[in-house]
Amino acid sequence: MSPLIKLDNISKSYSVDAQETYALEAISLTIDEGEFIAIMGPSGSGKTTLMQIIGVLDLPTSGKYFLKGTDISSFSDNELADIRNKKIGFVFQAFHLLPRRSALNNVCLPMTYAGIKREEQEKRAQELLSKVDLSNRVNFDPSQLSGGQKQRVAIARALAMNPKIILADEPTGNISSVQGKEIMQYFTNLNKEGHTIILVTHEEQIANYARRQIIIRDGNIIKDIKKS
Repeated sequence: MSPLIKLDNISKSYSVDAQETYALEAISLTIDEGEFIAIMGPSGSGKTTLMQIIGVLDLPTSGKYFLKGTDISSFSDNELADIRNKKIGFVFQAFHLLPRRSALNNVCLPMTYAGIKREEQEKRAQELLSKVDLSNRVNFDPSQLSGGQKQRVAIARALAMNPKIILADEPTGNISSVQGKEIMQYFTNLNKEGHTIILVTHEEQIANYARRQIIIRDGNIIKDIKKS
């Protein structure tokens, strides 16, 4: 059976003042369905670039990306957008919620892009907000929510299209340590339900929730540790 994600000699370079700088150098990585992975590394190590490539938010300079055995390296912009909408859910450090939209409407957004009927959107969004213990905050906008509550809305939104993969970029970076523990428990539960969780973090205590830790430095994987 094909792995969920396979990166084959992925590199990402940038031209700065006529010099080529590598954010990633010939990264090869396999991720199986149902894994819980933490990508770690110091600032500038390439961990966020790697996550952006896994999430099809950025394209590699060279190498191939296989998603469930399909080479998506040459997909069109529309095909890649479809993957981002339907196959991958995103949770960001800065939440990225629309400020003048209610929690319900924020969760509905991916379903709106997918052309799902409004009645079905609202039903699904209410179920997901209940799943993250926000059924009493459905009509609140982000300014009325704490940081932890905003991140829970973001998790609900990431689940809107029931994706196999959840990518989380420093998901506890803008919230208190207590709220961070709560957020990580939601990710742990989602992983137990079968979602593949890939998170970027610089915090060791957050990375310890994962069953596999990938350490990056200077654009290279230097350690790949799996818990027994």
